[in-house]
Amino acid sequence: MARQGSYRGRRGGRGGGGGGGGGRRKKVCRFCAAPQENILDYKNVPLLKRYLDDEFQIRKARQTGTCRKHQALLAKEIKVAREIALIPFVPE
Repeated sequence: MARQGSYRGRRGGRGGGGGGGGGRRKKVCRFCAAPQENILDYKNVPLLKRYLDDEFQIRKARQTGTCRKHQALLAKEIKVAREIALIPFVPE
């Protein structure tokens, strides 16, 4: 007999991790993991463009996996690069 109330799916948990397969890997901040290769600078345009979406908006930390400290630095460097016109404000 089925129980009444909220249905949580087959496994009865909230989300991915633990137990059986199918869970997501935890995202790791690439600036914390390898600080020597990933230098955060406004002149490093290819690296900064990786953190912009189709409409040239800054992607959220949840999407990119960056930590809070590096997300703030990243946003600051993107804004500096926009002021110098290395990165456009809007798509063309």
